[in-house]
Amino acid sequence: MTRLLFVTDQFPPSLGGVAVSANRTVDALCELGLHVDVIAWTRALQPGVVESTGENPRVFRFGRYRQWDSTFPHTMNLCDWLYSVAPYDAIWGHYLVPAGFFAVGMGRFHGTPSTVSIRGNDLDRDMWAPGDFARLRWTLENADLVTTVTRELGRKVRALVRRDTVHLPNAVDFEVFHPMAPAAGLRERLGIFSDELVLGFCGELRQKKGLQPMLAALREVREKRPACLLIIGDIRPSEMPKILEYTGAGPLAEHRILVTGTLAGGASEVNEHLQLCDVFLQPSLWDGMPNALLEAMAAGCGAIASDAGGIPEIITPGVDGVIVPRWQLHRLAEAILEWADAGEDEQRRIREAARRRIVEGFNFRQERERLSGVVSRLIGTRSLES
Repeated sequence: MTRLLFVTDQFPPSLGGVAVSANRTVDALCELGLHVDVIAWTRALQPGVVESTGENPRVFRFGRYRQWDSTFPHTMNLCDWLYSVAPYDAIWGHYLVPAGFFAVGMGRFHGTPSTVSIRGNDLDRDMWAPGDFARLRWTLENADLVTTVTRELGRKVRALVRRDTVHLPNAVDFEVFHPMAPAAGLRERLGIFSDELVLGFCGELRQKKGLQPMLAALREVREKRPACLLIIGDIRPSEMPKILEYTGAGPLAEHRILVTGTLAGGASEVNEHLQLCDVFLQPSLWDGMPNALLEAMAAGCGAIASDAGGIPEIITPGVDGVIVPRWQLHRLAEAILEWADAGEDEQRRIREAARRRIVEGFNFRQERERLSGVVSRLIGTRSLES
């Protein structure tokens, strides 16, 4: 059996798009017949403590130190022990830095082919900082294979180091995320008024996801009609000062910002909350391929998004969603009001097209086929059996 070591700094029960995509990728690799060991750094454990769970995948959660220059050597000791028990055929770093950097280094040390998955923020952030860029460039130049979640990231890699990449977009479980009747009483339990236009966002609201344009749009829309912002998830704690600049004193609900927090019911409960959204917002300033947007479209939401990152690879304007260019996000409220006034038939047409786009273009079967091709290229074998 082909053995693969998968390295990531975010993995369930951690939240966020990187953790979700890491878990989905590992599950797909196991379904392809690989044995996968996962090293997942976490702050939930004391530094240096390792906890192992499962068989395939077998997950080693490693308590990371405050600094990476302490975390890496201790993780190398774990890797050396794992290799002494049974060598790996390939090593996979999920996220360019730190996981990709570490995976490529371990691959070089042990003579194992390595690949690194670029998710978006990992490249967009580190390409500008001199010290970080040196590590980023070394990783890109020494990985045996580089995958990118969007074609836009592939173009950036070619511009930086003149190498080709493999396009490996996200996928969605469209059987979990699907249109359905709103759960009885949910709207009332959340405190949504009967006459309000519900503007939806899913995930951890922060600057890169368009926090300020979203708050400004909520204010402008509410000058025209009743509306609320439903955050299906949470607000990053460091961003609360910006929220308070907008709201001032008092509970957020008084300013019609409703925050669910982490939902215990997982994806199915997220889908229930998405059904309440009159329109879903993804006004990112920069991004990769946001899982939340794919899930919302699969759930049958009409989406208004920016043109950041790979979003134009998901939405065709006027066909299956609305795009507001990043330099025109001051017009987000105008786009929301135009959507609200478009009429039920037009909204239904776009919502149905949105779900069709995800079902046909971002499904698990396609992802599995792409992953099989990546592994085949990485270890130099023929395509794996399904």
